[in-house]
Parts: sequence; structure tokens; C-alpha cells
Amino acid sequence: MEMLSLSHVAKNFGGKQVLRDVSFSVPEHTVYGFVGQNGAGKTTAMKMILGLLAVSGGEITVNGMPVRYGNTPTNRLIGYLPDVPEFYPYMTPSEYLRFCGEISGMPVKEIKSRCEELLRLVGLEKEKHRIKGFSRGMKQRLGVAQALFGRPKLLICDEPTSALDPAGRKELLDILTAAKEETTVLFSTHILSDVEHICDEMAFLHEGKIALKGSLDEVRKLKKASAVTVEMEQPEDTKALRQAFPFLRAAGKNSLLLEEAERLPELLHWIADRRYPVMRIERQEADLEDLFMEVVGK
Repeated sequence: MEMLSLSHVAKNFGGKQVLRDVSFSVPEHTVYGFVGQNGAGKTTAMKMILGLLAVSGGEITVNGMPVRYGNTPTNRLIGYLPDVPEFYPYMTPSEYLRFCGEISGMPVKEIKSRCEELLRLVGLEKEKHRIKGFSRGMKQRLGVAQALFGRPKLLICDEPTSALDPAGRKELLDILTAAKEETTVLFSTHILSDVEHICDEMAFLHEGKIALKGSLDEVRKLKKASAVTVEMEQPEDTKALRQAFPFLRAAGKNSLLLEEAERLPELLHWIADRRYPVMRIERQEADLEDLFMEVVGK
């Protein structure tokens, strides 16, 4: 079942069209990467999914129910983590989560067990300090716990790793991967390595339109050609190879990069005729960053 669906969605602000004909669907229990440069329209799309902005055209559904601006029963199914979550700084993590449970009307026993469960999930179960002393990464982890508190069917994360250090990013990505066991995650980001790390499917947003979408494997197959690295044993053989094939690029000590992969048989035949020893021939995986630059024409 599709947990989230956008069908031909458009958004105008006055005479400026921010989104046009945006369509994609997010299956249940997946992590879906919503990828684009800063200013591409990702946050605008998320605000429309939350019913905080009206669509200018098209339709959005959550769990099969239409989203309506200003009348949002679908938000009962959604947990939301903004890029910079805010908390009451004088509270501890457990106090804050208990407060979230109380204002939502959850039974006391369930509040206690849910607090313990989520604090373990985000690695804050032993943290007794007040939130005002938390690092950015700790606040993001607490934000995930708060967003998951009501057992949402859809978790929306808006650029959650953009300001984190490598350790903090890894911690948060691992938490989101674990969270898909109980929910569906829409993960907005411009960091393509994060998409490769945790996403099952993705959509690239460029200049307000979906440039491409699909599973990670499907998107990688769209790369026009894969490069090949050839590493020779002897420096003089590397030099001779590059003289014979000037289109090869240096890629490290005794290594050359062949970007026109279809010419590999010609290259190997030339090496074999001269019996040059080869250390390594490796096909390069299609890189999402290169692919995105290829798609947007940069």
C-alpha cells in the first residue's frame, strides 16, 4: 500500500511557480529519499503534505486520505521532525516525552513504557541532563523520539542531518533505518551519501519538478556510462598506456580512469598484446552525485 502519494502537485506564490507537476508515491515501511538542492522546493512540498500550505493544483493523500489545507485529520497519522527542532530547555528528555504523551491524552502506563522504548531507540535512556546542554545531534535524536511518540504511520524528516558531524549523522541515519520497522519515513536531504546509506527509493527534485525517481538500483542504472579504473604494476607501463590512449585520466599512482567504458575491450587487447602486468581493473559504481549533476545538466 502507498502511505503517501503526490499526484500532479503544483504550488505558486504569486507569480512564482515553486512546484510543478510533482508526482511520486511512498510505499509502506520504506525510507524514501526526497532529494534536491537547497531551494528546490522540498520544504514547501512537506508543508503541503502537513496541510500547512494549500496546493495550487493536484492532490496529496496520506494512507489513502486526501490532505486538506487547514483541515488536517491526516496529521494524526504523521510525525514531523523539522531541520531545527525546538524544546523546553529546562526539561530532561524523559520529562519532555512524558509531556508530549500527556498533551496527546495517552494513558499514563503507556506514556511510561513508550518513553522508555523511544529513549532506548535514540540512545538517550541514561541521559538525565537538561535539554539546554544538549548537542545538535542529541537534540535531533530527541526530535526523532518525539516525532515517533504517537506511533505515526508516516514520519517526515526535513533535512535532519544537514548540520551534524559525521558521527552524529551516522547515529541519526541508523535510528531512521530502525524506525522503518514501525513506520514509513520520508527523508528530505541534499546530502546524497545519506540517501545511498539508508533509502529504499528516492525522487530527485530539480527546479520544482521531479527529474527522476525510483529505487536506488533503478536510479543508478540511468547513469549513461560507468567508468573503469585500470591500475598497472609498472610506472613505465602506465605512461605507455596513457600515450596510446590520451583520453585516459590519471587516478592515482599507476592508476588510470577510463570514462568511456565501452572502449575497455580495446584497452585490454592492447595491454594483452604487450603482456603488461596489471594490478587491478575495477568498474566504478554509479555515484548518485555524478548522476544528479548529469540529470540537472551541470
